[in-house]
Amino acid sequence: LAEAGLLRADIAVLPEMFNCPYDIRFFAGAAEGEAGDSCRMLAEEAAFHNMVVVGGTIPERDGDRLYNTCFVYDGQGQRLARYRKHHLFDIDIPGQVSFRESRVLSSGMGDRFFMAGGRRFGLAICYDIRFPEFIQQLSMGGAEAIVIPGAFNHVTGPAHWELLARTRAVDNQSYVLMAAPARSRNKGGYQSHGHSMIADPWGTVVATAGEDEAVVVEELDFSLVEKVRRELPFLSGRTKDDPVL
Repeated sequence: LAEAGLLRADIAVLPEMFNCPYDIRFFAGAAEGEAGDSCRMLAEEAAFHNMVVVGGTIPERDGDRLYNTCFVYDGQGQRLARYRKHHLFDIDIPGQVSFRESRVLSSGMGDRFFMAGGRRFGLAICYDIRFPEFIQQLSMGGAEAIVIPGAFNHVTGPAHWELLARTRAVDNQSYVLMAAPARSRNKGGYQSHGHSMIADPWGTVVATAGEDEAVVVEELDFSLVEKVRRELPFLSGRTKDDPVL
């Protein structure tokens, strides 16, 4: 965040579960409410650098429930949004990777939009990207860029991370910003694919990281959103026979 601030970024995005290992064994112990250290840090850094901070996600405790939650703060340190991951990551690929967020986390919802720099942004978290109708609700709700903190693994990441980022960018004629943890150098446990990236409304990857820690900086040209939506007006061309979102 400090580096992004020095680079005069308007918006900084952190990855999913940035404050603890992405492992259900650690979620309960690392869980905090909004008054906890993680959110306080996010708000302070946002205010110090006068930039919007999309705080990736943290394990959030609310009563007896835990959520995978993204907090967003504006340049004055005031909360813009709190979105709780709706689609929980429950998969089992025999011999490769198995993970069940639902063992400890609850499905949530919350604020799926925020305004920054006069533009409307949509929010989703990791596994949400695999549900096209859910993501399309964001573009149909006016989002010109969709921010998705995530942590795809070493199996699904190489196969689907870039593919889904580009596909959702084309589907929604929006920028898609994907922020992922760097890959752990410790053997065993959940291994993130990394490769944070930005895809533009034409489906072109305009910025990307590798699997190591990095700060990716890109200027979003929102006139491209307007141009693509004008030239290929399928978002506005829905008919009464199309499925209801």
